[in-house]
Amino acid sequence: MTNNLLEDKSVLLGVTGSIAAYKAVDIASQLIKLGANVNVALTEAATKFITPFTFKTITGNMPYYDMWDTNAKAKEQHIELAHNADLMIIAPATASTIATLAYGMGDDSVSLCALSTGAPKLIAPAMDHQMWNNKATQENINKLIERGDTIILPEYGRLASGEFGLGRLSSVDNIIDEIKRKAGDVYGDLCGKHIVITAGGTREPLDPVRFLSNRSSGKMGFALAEAARNRGSSVTLISSVKRNSLSGVHFIETETTDQMFNEVKKATQKADALIMAAAVSDFKFKEINKDKIKDKNNDLSVNLTPNPDIIASVEKNIIKVAFAAETKDLKKYAEKKLFSKNAHFIVANDVSDPSIGFNSDNNKVTIISDKGKVINLPIMPKIEVSHAILNSLKEYF
Repeated sequence: MTNNLLEDKSVLLGVTGSIAAYKAVDIASQLIKLGANVNVALTEAATKFITPFTFKTITGNMPYYDMWDTNAKAKEQHIELAHNADLMIIAPATASTIATLAYGMGDDSVSLCALSTGAPKLIAPAMDHQMWNNKATQENINKLIERGDTIILPEYGRLASGEFGLGRLSSVDNIIDEIKRKAGDVYGDLCGKHIVITAGGTREPLDPVRFLSNRSSGKMGFALAEAARNRGSSVTLISSVKRNSLSGVHFIETETTDQMFNEVKKATQKADALIMAAAVSDFKFKEINKDKIKDKNNDLSVNLTPNPDIIASVEKNIIKVAFAAETKDLKKYAEKKLFSKNAHFIVANDVSDPSIGFNSDNNKVTIISDKGKVINLPIMPKIEVSHAILNSLKEYF
C-alpha cells in the first residue's frame, strides 16, 4: 500500500461565498500534488469571489456550480460527484452553509453534494467573529459534530471587516494536515493501533541555569508521529522538545529522563508499540544545586549517576523499536544494543555525517530486526524514513 493515502483518492472540494474562497485554489493545488483526483462544487455566491475556470485549470475537471445546466454530462451531476467521492472538504464554509447542512437542506451545489455523499466530511468555517460566536452558529456546529463531521476550527486574526477575532479560515497547511489525518482514520493500515513515540534529547539539570543534554532536535520522532497518525494509528508523542503542533496526536512534554520514563511507563500500559526515537541521557547529576553555581575560576568536579534504561525496562509484550545514533562501527554497536534493550528491531544511523546528523531534515538508516533481517535505506526525508520504519513495524502486528 502507498504511504500517501490521498494518492488516487477522489476528493470533493466544496467552496462557498466567503472572501477566503481564493484560498480554496491553494487547497485544490496541494491535493493535486498529493495525487488526489479533485472535483470542485461552488455555490453561486462563491463564483462572485473566484471563477469556475480557475478550478478547472488547477484540477483538470469542470467544476459543478450550475444546478440548472441542461448541458451537463451527468443527469444529476451532484449525485455522480457525491457517489464517487472518497472524502469531502468544504472550505471555506460560511455560516449560511453550516446552517443549511445542520438542517439537512439542499438548495445549492455544495449542500446537494454534501447531502448525497456517504464519504467522510470535513468542514472549515470562515466568517466574522460575531457570526462565529453566535449561539445559533455554535448549535449548528455541534449538530454537525454529533453526526460525525470533522470541524476544522477557524483561527484568530484580521477579518474582512477589519476587526480582529476568531473566524479566519484555518491555514491551508492545517487544512491539508487535517485531510491527511482523516484519510488515515478511514483508509489507514494502522487503524486500531496505539503507538507511543518518544522524541528529542532529555535535559538533566545541574543547577537552575545549566543542564546536561545532547544535540537531538526531535525531528525524527515528530516525523514518526506524523506518519503513524496519517496511517490511522492513535499516537502518543512524549518529547523533551516542542516542535510543530500535530493535530490528533496526544503530546506529552517532558524534560528529564526520569520524567520521560514515568510517562512512557504509563502510556505503554495499553499500547501496541513503543518507538524510542528520543536520545535520552545515560547519566544525570547525583546532586542538583538549588542555586546557580558561581564561577570561582576553579576546576569543577561533578558526580554522575546512571539514568533508568527506558526501553529495556518496558516489557516485551508490546513491539519495541530502539534507535542507535553512532559515530563508528554502526552495525556492530546497533546489534549489541538491539539485544541489550530487548527490542524487536533497531534503527541505526551515523550521526557523524552532517548531511544526516542532528537537526537534518534527511536521514540514512539501517533497520536491523531480532530475526536477522537487515534493511539499508538510502538518504531520504525523515517522513519517508518514518514510513519505512512503520512498514517494518507492521510485520510484527
